[in-house]
This record gives sequence, C-alpha cells and structure tokens, in this order.
Amino acid sequence: MFSVSRKQYIHKTILCKCTCFWLSKALKENRKGSKVYEDMATQKYTASQIQVLEGLEPVRKRPGMYIGSTDVRGLHHLVYEIVDNSIDEAMAGHADSITLTLEDDGSVTVEDNGRGIPTDIHPTTKRPALETVLTTLHAGGKFGGDDSGYKVSGGLHGVGSSVVNALSIKMKAEVHRDGNIFVQEYKRGKPTMDMKKAGKTDKHGTKINFMPDEEIFDTLEFSMDMIMTRCRQQAYLTRGITIAMIDARKKRPAEDEQHPRLYRFHFEGGISAYVKHLNESKEVIGDPIWFEKDTPDGFVEVALQYTQAFQEHTVSFANNIHTAEGGHHLTGFKAAITRTINAYARQYGLLKEKEENLTADDVREGLTAVISVRLREPQFEGQTKGKLGNAEMKTAVETVVNEKLSMYLEEHPGEGKEIVSKCMLAARARLAARAARDSVIRKGALEGMTLPGKLADCSNRDPAQCELYIVEGDSAGGSAKQGRNRDFQAILPLRGKILNVEQARLDKMLANNEIKALIIALGMGVGETKEIGKLRYHRIVIMTDADVDGAHIRTLLLTLFYRYYPELMIGGYLYIAQPPLYKIQKGKDVRYAFTDEEKASVMKEWGIKSEETQESDEPEQPTEEDAVAVGLTKGEPKEKKATTRVNIQRYKGLGEMNPGQLWETTMDPASRIMLRVTMEDAEKADAVFTTLMGSEVAPRRKFIQTHAKTVKNLDI
Repeated sequence: MFSVSRKQYIHKTILCKCTCFWLSKALKENRKGSKVYEDMATQKYTASQIQVLEGLEPVRKRPGMYIGSTDVRGLHHLVYEIVDNSIDEAMAGHADSITLTLEDDGSVTVEDNGRGIPTDIHPTTKRPALETVLTTLHAGGKFGGDDSGYKVSGGLHGVGSSVVNALSIKMKAEVHRDGNIFVQEYKRGKPTMDMKKAGKTDKHGTKINFMPDEEIFDTLEFSMDMIMTRCRQQAYLTRGITIAMIDARKKRPAEDEQHPRLYRFHFEGGISAYVKHLNESKEVIGDPIWFEKDTPDGFVEVALQYTQAFQEHTVSFANNIHTAEGGHHLTGFKAAITRTINAYARQYGLLKEKEENLTADDVREGLTAVISVRLREPQFEGQTKGKLGNAEMKTAVETVVNEKLSMYLEEHPGEGKEIVSKCMLAARARLAARAARDSVIRKGALEGMTLPGKLADCSNRDPAQCELYIVEGDSAGGSAKQGRNRDFQAILPLRGKILNVEQARLDKMLANNEIKALIIALGMGVGETKEIGKLRYHRIVIMTDADVDGAHIRTLLLTLFYRYYPELMIGGYLYIAQPPLYKIQKGKDVRYAFTDEEKASVMKEWGIKSEETQESDEPEQPTEEDAVAVGLTKGEPKEKKATTRVNIQRYKGLGEMNPGQLWETTMDPASRIMLRVTMEDAEKADAVFTTLMGSEVAPRRKFIQTHAKTVKNLDI
C-alpha cells in the first residue's frame, strides 16, 4: 500500500487526469487531424472481435469465477464439489456411504455407493452421459423438472464435476452400474480415451480421482483439518450417512500429523447432534429442541439450544450448502423465535403488561441454532452460494418455527420459563449496556472528537491510509511513538491485560478503561450503534511481546475483536505484528531472525559455530579486541588478525528495541512482516474461543492435556 511515495502518487494522478481530459476533449470536438480521434474512429467493432471459448476453456481462463479463488480455499473447493455430488445422491435416498482419500501422489479420490453416473448415450451430445457430465458446463441431473435426477441438490450450480475436471491435470472416473465397471480418463477437462468397460461388478456407485493442476493453483497441499470439518458438517446434515476420510499420504504437513489417518463420521441425531457438538464446551439449558416439517415451498429442519453464554451462534444451510451470509430462511427464523418467545412470555405472565417486548438481541443471547432447508430450485446470491435468495423460504421457516416451537414450550413449561428468564436477564443487561455505551460516546465527545488522551494519532485523515498499533505497555508504546511514521501510523499503548469479554456482558466490558479507550480510538461505536463506515483506521495491528504474557494479551484482544467486531476480521482490517526474536551482528552486517530456525540458517550461511558467538539479552558494547576484529585498529596493529565474533541479541520484549530498530523490523511497510487475521472457519473459531476463554474449566483442561506436547518455545 505504501510502496509508492506521496510525490509519485500525486504525479501519476495528475498525469492520469490530464490524459482523460485531452482524450475527452478530442472526442467531443471531433477535430480533423486529431490523432486520438482518428485512431478511435477508424476502429471497427465487428463479429471477429467477439471471443468464443469452447468447452471448458472459460473455466481455465477465469477459474476464480467458478471456485472463488485459486488459493488454498479454491483448491479445497474442488474436493467439496465432488463430495457434494455424492451428498446429493444421499439426500435423494440412493447412497449411505462416501469415502474420501487423500492419495500419496497428491490426488484425491471420492467414492460413493449411489446409483452411479449414467453411461448410456446422451440424446443431444451423442456421447456417453458420463463424458457429457464431466466435460460440459451445466450438464447433470439437476436441471430437469419433476422427472430430473434430483428433487434437491447442492453442487456448484450443476457445474461442479466439469469445473473440477477442467482444473485438474488428470481425472479418472470409474462407474459401477448395471453389473459393469465403466472407466474414462481426462486431462485438463478433455477426454484422453473413450469410455470403456473394465469388468463386471456387483457394486453400484461412482469413484472420481482427480489431481489439481499446478498451473492453476498457488498451492497443491491439502489440509486434513479443512476437509475433515466439511465432512463432519455434511454428516450432521444428512442423517444416517457415513463419511469416511483416509489420509494415505506418506509425508503429511506438520499440522496434519496430530490427526489419525482414518476418520469416520456418522450421526443418527442429525442437526440435533450438531447443536450438541457446537455446545460441548458451554453450560446449556435443557436438551436440544429439534423439529422438522415438509411445506409446499420446501423442507424445513431446525435444531436449537440455549446456553448460559452471552454470544449467539446460528448456522444456516440450504440444500446442505452453508449459507455464511444467511438469507431469507435465516431472516424467517430470527423473526419467528422473537415473536414466539414474546407470545409465550405474555401468555403465561412472565412478561408484565407494562414491560416492553424482548428484542431480537435479547431472545438470541446465548442461543445456538442450526437451520437447514431443502428446496427444488434454490437461488443463491454470489457464485459460491453465500446467501439464499428464495423469498418464499422466509414464510416457510417462520411458519414452521412459530408452530413447532410454541408447541414445545407449552409441553415443557419448566424449560420454557428458564429460557424466558435468560432472555429477560439479557434485556436488563442491554439497558445497562446502553447507558454505559452512551457514557462512552459522551466521554469521547468531551475529550475531543472521540480520541482518548493516551492515543498518539496520525496526521493523515484518510482511513484507507491509516494504521493503528495496539501496543503492550508504556515502554514499548514510547519506542513505537518515536519510531513510527507520524503521517499514517497511530499508537495506542495498553496498560496490563484487558478484560476477558468471553465471560462478561457489554455493560461490564464498557467499564474497563483500556477497552473503552480502544473503542473510542476505533471510532465505529459498539453494539447497536456500530457502523463500519466510521472506522478510523483500515489497518489495526496488535503488537505484543513474543512471550507468554504477550500471547495472553494478544488472545484477549482477539477475543474482543471476534465477539464484538467480527467485521474487522471479515474485512481484512486486523493484523498481528511479527517482531524479531534475535538481532544477529557480524561486523557491520546485521540480520534479524524471527525464529530459532531462521537464526540457525543465518549462522549456517555465515559458517559460524556456536562457540564463535556471544548471546545476550542486552546490546553488546564493542571491546578493543572486537574493534581489531572488525578492522577498527587501535594502537599498534597485531601481526595476526582476530576472527570476527558474532553478537546475538535476544529480544525479550518490544521495549528493549530502540525506536530505530522497532521501525526497521516491525513497523516499516517496506520490510515488516505482519499476519492478517481472517475467519475462514467461524464454527471452529467459536469453539476455540469458547474452550480457551469461557467459564467452563473441564474443556480447557482437556484441550491443554491434548495439545501440551505440541507446544513449542514455552516459557515457564
């Protein structure tokens, strides 16, 4: 962002504006002799300029349009597409077993026991249906009417298999159907052989093996963790199905080594078991509430359970596709649960006549819910199905939840009263939080345009150019303030550790001075008044020491941002600074190492042995012997020149760096290393935050016992 100087930027902007001005002027005046006008006027827009991409060429030319990206997410999207086709067979009642294998050669195999892709000749293409499905966009059993292959389906708009084929260096399809085994192979979406019979069989189903194309993807390394999460989720959503996952790779990534090589997922409880899984680290109220109903607009299934936590966790699906951005089915659920609980509280006198209705936020505090709908023609917004656009599903879900939840609460009055009590407590806390929030806003306004006194602000007023460093301690804050670029870098030092917001409501959180200062500095408000458009810095950097206390402070800040400002993670505004652990100096050559491995690499490069180094926690003062060693001779030169020693300084904290070092290693956009905080898997993130920061001790103890042996660089 800051690689171009301000002077260069202004120069390029002026040049661009001048070019646009004269081009516009030449066209408007239609002057004879204007070279710009004549060149453009003589250009003809003809049919020959229309580019036609045949077959699967559009997929290879613009893969991001079909799978979202070509990074690690896009790579795993290929796996999900093939698995989703097998899931469609299961939802249609034709399969109950799926096996996914990560092969040692880097390929992936997905096998199911469904009906098998048809192999007879297609009436339109005059080629086997198997070849048509795997080499033609929008070909499959998901586009027909009532006699189509599927009543409901997921997949990527019916193009999933062919897209995977197009983006694979090789693919092999094996179909067991009608007592025969049919085989066909492909390369980058094109058949390399005709479909042939390869023997007899008494099985039925489809087996797809594919190897992603290295010309397309940034990485070819699959993550067992990511695929496992998806497989577990699909097994919850499709009751009775068994999904097996096998890791057959001989050499696995370090993060996958902690997992067994075989997993099987099978959940008879379906989404009710899913809710139990999401709440396994929380204190719950009663058992999960589950109901389902088939409506004229689609099938609706809901499972929910209240907990004593303060955060809501609602997950929605349409045709087994996770709708991360919600949609009409989620809107209908939220409206129905608010109306139903208010009606129940009024009917049984739990909510007095003079009391206001519970708000949607009151009703959903501590709620965990899974909403799953299945419909014939889903309309998804966005290429990767982030939001369901079928308006009729709002009414369908709302009707089912109103009817079934009301019936449940009447049949379980004890649990109903406990749920209403929880919601009423949330309402009282909301009113207290509103008063505290108003106090924060008033305080900020009185202290000068919402800026706390401890904040060293930057002079630039363009949020897109500005950075806020949240620094641990006054010592590090002082170095950061002196070493920063005052134009675009602001510094906010924190004293001590902030409140753990996982165990506190908003009103208590706003009573914490450090959190209050941070909220005022961000400028976007909090809770109901939050507006992302008012954010004062588009790069928020957590900069703490590389020790246990620093990691704890960083975790507390991440908990705050995850629970109250998830927009910052989703929008890519949140970063973690990476200060070096070592400064390594040999003569005038200075290197910084961020890990012990990097330090060892530098020493190896210089050919230095450990006995030739001097390691300290403080910068070493040069002695006369050192001066001779680096060529700074004092007095009479020695006959034999001494060997240059290497001085290694171990940084225990940011405060030990002088302003120049802090700028050079951690704050200079030209040389710094920063980690962007993202929320790839919100469900897993929620579980981790709940386990590590929640009030329940047992899950935390279990987590520590499980992962203790994998911890590196633990300071005791």
